[in-house]
Amino acid sequence: MRNTPRRKRYLVSRLNLSAIKAEFPILRREIRGKNRLIYLDSGATSQKPNSVMAAERDFYENHNAAVHRGAYQLAEEATELYEGARAKVAGFINADIDEVIFTKSATESINTIAYSLGSAKAGTRFHIRAGDRIVVSEMEHHANLIPWQELASRTGAELVWFKVSEEGRLDTSNIDELINERTKVVALTHQSNVLGTIVPLDQITAKAHSVGALFVLDACQSVPHYKVDAKALMVDFIAFSGHKMLGPTGVGILWGKKDLLDEMPPFLTGGSMIETVTMEGATYLDAPKRFEAGVPNMAQAIGLGAAVEYLNALGLDDIHAHEVELTKRALEGLQSITGLSIIGPKDLEMRGGVVSFAVQGIHPHDLGQALDQYGIAVRTGHHCAWPLMRRFKTIATTRASFYLYNDFDDIEALIDGVERARKYFQSR
Repeated sequence: MRNTPRRKRYLVSRLNLSAIKAEFPILRREIRGKNRLIYLDSGATSQKPNSVMAAERDFYENHNAAVHRGAYQLAEEATELYEGARAKVAGFINADIDEVIFTKSATESINTIAYSLGSAKAGTRFHIRAGDRIVVSEMEHHANLIPWQELASRTGAELVWFKVSEEGRLDTSNIDELINERTKVVALTHQSNVLGTIVPLDQITAKAHSVGALFVLDACQSVPHYKVDAKALMVDFIAFSGHKMLGPTGVGILWGKKDLLDEMPPFLTGGSMIETVTMEGATYLDAPKRFEAGVPNMAQAIGLGAAVEYLNALGLDDIHAHEVELTKRALEGLQSITGLSIIGPKDLEMRGGVVSFAVQGIHPHDLGQALDQYGIAVRTGHHCAWPLMRRFKTIATTRASFYLYNDFDDIEALIDGVERARKYFQSR
């Protein structure tokens, strides 16, 4: 049975959705028989347009050489393409080019900062010691929690956290208690990958800086969807991943203020990041090369540059406006289903295109498998956020996350699919 929507409901979008869908070959797939693929798991990883795949292929077919190493033509072309990708990413987040570091992933980016703080020499602003404080929140992805747990364990620092309200908002009522003169790091997500909640940063960054703390922002769920201005946000570091913003897997970004990057001890050492080397020791280059030891992920970085061009051509404002409308319809339709509860904000204020929910009497994994039979791909589980699941007294949720290639038929199919699954399980 095809996953046709219950009813047609076209809302105004500034995006040419038919043209966009045509750019993503995977969306032409049929799933579980003759169902069209309805991909609603972009919060985990996004699909890739033709231009991104073509950029990677072109690099391997025509320019493949190690960057920053050879004086021959291929190496020069590879280096130019690689640094061109860095410039595109820098422009995308309004950063200076030498503040943008290519990593393997956002996880590696955050671990780079945590490692540097744990290995910095005493007396520097990066040195973390017993009695210092690290502040996170209950809504963090494990990638922005476990590195700080490990840093606290290694150094004897204290880990504390903002709690999350019943409505899925960050509770900042005790901000003065949490962020005090002992606080050295505040590390928060920009948008929850489970709740869709967008964190209000101004008050928290101001408080962090008032006590001299560094602010680390996990922007994996924000950079792909709406404008993130590195300079305007008043944060010290930003981490995000390429694969969530139409780019390839295997490439992430660490942005940091230049003066901080030049002081940080490197996470990895080896070729390409050195200034001088003797048998007794070495000195290191300034950022970004300081943090890019070894042959980098060249084709992936170039593919990410192509993804940035694609997003710029569509316009992040239009992308975000489109996702808001999708989320509005999803919240409205899902909440009309008997026994369904939304985990997180039920309104659109400071909210992204992620909707987590539970249906009474149906395990999220069973619901996800039922939706898969209709061709609908959603995420089920703890979403790498176990503390948040415990906060809401659940072991898992079903999560739908939207992106620029989703349309309103996709949302209607989701609503209809959940209702069909509910009737099936409750009739057994």
